[in-house]
Amino acid sequence: MNKPVLVIMAAGMGSRYGGLKQIDPVDKEGHIIMDFSMFDAKRAGFEKVVFIIKRENEADFKEAVGNRMEKIMDVSYAFQDLQSLPAGFSVPEGRVKPWGTAHAVLSAIDEVDGPFAVINADDYYGRHAFETIYRYLTTHEDDEKFRYTMVGYRLKNTVTDNGHVARGICDINEDRQLVGIHERTRIEKRDGQIAYSEDDGQSWVTVDGDTLVSMNMWGFTRSILDEIQAGFPAFLEQGLKENPLKCEYFLPSVVSELLKKDRASVTVLESEDKWYGVTYKEDKPIVVAAIQALKDAGVYPQKLWED
Repeated sequence: MNKPVLVIMAAGMGSRYGGLKQIDPVDKEGHIIMDFSMFDAKRAGFEKVVFIIKRENEADFKEAVGNRMEKIMDVSYAFQDLQSLPAGFSVPEGRVKPWGTAHAVLSAIDEVDGPFAVINADDYYGRHAFETIYRYLTTHEDDEKFRYTMVGYRLKNTVTDNGHVARGICDINEDRQLVGIHERTRIEKRDGQIAYSEDDGQSWVTVDGDTLVSMNMWGFTRSILDEIQAGFPAFLEQGLKENPLKCEYFLPSVVSELLKKDRASVTVLESEDKWYGVTYKEDKPIVVAAIQALKDAGVYPQKLWED
């Protein structure tokens, strides 16, 4: 078995945040959220990282992250390109939104040759999450089914006070296996509770705060890349008819389809760590304070990397 690779999705537009939030420092030493993810990943055993970025951000990204990380880990790049579509499809006029997390991961198909973990660039996952996912990836292989995993977080620990977020709400059986996952793109705190809307806020459905949700921390064998590629044309056929400018090919949707067909299993690993993230600029002071508290508690050194 090849050693697991870490794949970091960093091609997001950052539209709600108002900038390239993936390279915005979260401490006085100049570290970004990705530094803490890579520190935890390396500590857990990962040796290679693949950054999925936009080609137009390549120079800025390398200056802020890639060049210094090449001293720490084996670094590769994959480029999520709006124009990268199967034969017979083209980008609708006026479309600027990326094609979603499944399309992002697909762009790394030439850089991954074995098991891999996938994370968002702008989310803090915590040490325990990387340790548990690395352990799973090094002890499980596909057999009669694809053997995947994901790290789940309590919904109440993943919402912001400053607006709405997107989360994959998980349906889990008593064996800690994922039964289904439902992508909710507008979840927010409302009147002391947490609720989601699917009709632009006209109606709301309350969700228990202890519900486990996906924060896009997945563990896969390489098989998922072939499945994403195979399902992309069918997604486009439907999505371009229904919502050509905003439809997205979500990673959880691909996984859900495989679960429905009983072709895969997904073991849910519950993290003991609290999630932190910067969805909006107003979230940043909370993350900065949390990172400093973790340093003060000895979870991280004040300076992660030696010059």
